[in-house]
Amino acid sequence: MLSKPTWEELTPKWPKAYWDDWLRLKDVHKDRQFVHPEICRTYNFGEHGSSMGQFFKQYLEPIKLNDVHVDWKSVDLSYLMEGEYHKHFAKLVSDAQSVPEPDVVLKTKKLDYDVRIHYKDQTDFERIARQFGIFEEWKDGIPRTAYKGVVVIRYRSTKRIFLVGPNSLAQLGIDHD
Repeated sequence: MLSKPTWEELTPKWPKAYWDDWLRLKDVHKDRQFVHPEICRTYNFGEHGSSMGQFFKQYLEPIKLNDVHVDWKSVDLSYLMEGEYHKHFAKLVSDAQSVPEPDVVLKTKKLDYDVRIHYKDQTDFERIARQFGIFEEWKDGIPRTAYKGVVVIRYRSTKRIFLVGPNSLAQLGIDHD
């Protein structure tokens, strides 16, 4: 989601392809955070296009479109506003149970609660991402879809797994682990 002023600033420079990578460049994001939908609202239906099929089979083809009807007019989305989203997200991360290693989650048949797994740096994030089979791509110091260094995934469960960066808790105002 972008505010109108941010859209007006970025739209003249908006690239024809790889806009999600472009938004993560420091000179573009300028320490702003962009909220990504947790459930994909688009579907890549073929291998041919701007990315020439790169990563299609591994990451894009398995994506399932949402098939549950949502009456968006009846849903309170005020938590998505800038100040509210930060508080909402920080509470989700804070309430999640910290686990020492991905193995704890990978060996569990089904999670009954949200968890947080900390990564130390890019190499550590990539190691964890590979274990869950998620895109390990990193651009200008930011993992794909991260908010304040936190990447949210779901793995064999409806519960969230927060992959938490080295400074993420402080950026979210969380003073415990």
